[in-house]
Amino acid sequence: MNNSFSVKIYRGYGHTNNLVVYGHAFKYRAKSTQNFSDNLFVNIRYLFRLFLLKPYPWAKVNLIFNDQVISQTTEYDGFFKFEWKAAQNVSAGWHQVKVELTDDAGNVLAVNTGEVYIPHITQYAFISDIDDTVMVSHSATIGRRLRELFIKNPRTRKTFPDVARHYNFLSLSHTDAAHPNPFFYVSSSEWNLYDYLVETFSYNKLPEGAFLLNQIKRWKNLIRTGKTGHEGKLIRVMRILDVFPNQKFVFFGDNSQQDPDIYSAIAIKYPKNIEAIYIRNIRPERAAHTRQVLDQVEQQQIHTCLFSDSQEAIDHSVKIGLIRL
Repeated sequence: MNNSFSVKIYRGYGHTNNLVVYGHAFKYRAKSTQNFSDNLFVNIRYLFRLFLLKPYPWAKVNLIFNDQVISQTTEYDGFFKFEWKAAQNVSAGWHQVKVELTDDAGNVLAVNTGEVYIPHITQYAFISDIDDTVMVSHSATIGRRLRELFIKNPRTRKTFPDVARHYNFLSLSHTDAAHPNPFFYVSSSEWNLYDYLVETFSYNKLPEGAFLLNQIKRWKNLIRTGKTGHEGKLIRVMRILDVFPNQKFVFFGDNSQQDPDIYSAIAIKYPKNIEAIYIRNIRPERAAHTRQVLDQVEQQQIHTCLFSDSQEAIDHSVKIGLIRL
């Protein structure tokens, strides 16, 4: 195998009849081991290297899952998506997948393993935005957003007080520790930041889940990180609902950008699938508009909560019977 080529696999999700795994194939990808330093230049170097890559477009990739082999071709940016039906029933939990990158002759250029998560059959599932919903990101202001990325490492990035406590309560909503509710973390941040975000969430003891991020960027576009159009978030949320049509979803977002409008559009179209929408009030000047949007959602008998701190959201979840303390 050629060491210049590599395959990156992101956590997948699904059930026996609809499994989904995403990833990227690269002709070159810089090594980017994070040492969690407080040194500004060390952190800048680490962040820069996450964007120092060369995707492999139109490449052949094979996914191996148990005895199944599924073939696919990468897109123009090296991105690939496998969506398939398992040959046998798949139990709940994490299951290993393998992806091979091959040349036209079938020679393996690179190989990697990843995981696909099969949730237990539970009543609820949760979809959460990341920036300014879970993590303090200042995503509406590019200068402050870049400052957060450059100065801090994944373990020093701040999450909002009590957000992990709330999410862990929700992971056990109407179930138990052996059968946790699934979490999906959807963001306008790029796939470049995948490992960064996984480490931040793990370090802050947030529930494990699948991440769905935005189109990968090259180093020259680093300054525009997080500024990709939000229509992609709408599509990613809709895909999750399509895979799990029998579960009731709860959305979490903030009003720094377009979350209220995205979530409300989905809720109004699919009211039977949505239990509640929570919006963190990051920009008080938008509170009136946000409340107006959420009032329209409530007409569909869907719970809503506009909150400034996570304790308010916890209290609301208790009030509507979503969690029990």
